Amino acid sequence: MVRLPLTPAEVERGQRLGALLRQARGCRSMLDVALAAGISPETLRKIESGRVATPAFPTIAAIADILGLSLDAVWAEISQPERAGEGRPVLPVARPALYAS
Repeated sequence: MVRLPLTPAEVERGQRLGALLRQARGCRSMLDVALAAGISPETLRKIESGRVATPAFPTIAAIADILGLSLDAVWAEISQPERAGEGRPVLPVARPALYAS
């Protein structure tokens, strides 16, 4: 299967996603976040650097979960270029627990 080249908009959205995840990760190590999300540190590094502009949905869902971000919040932040870089902190969005302890 041949993958089509990414559009400039997709590349830009991937860069915004990477910046959002780096900001949300804060002082947590890349290794800790990656392992908690069940992905390799190299995959997280590539996503955060924008080298993987269109990561798989389960990958982003796992990272967002570990960082305490809702997928709605992630999409809202990365899908509107005019919102990027406004200097607003990325705050985790409270979500109901999926599993009761």
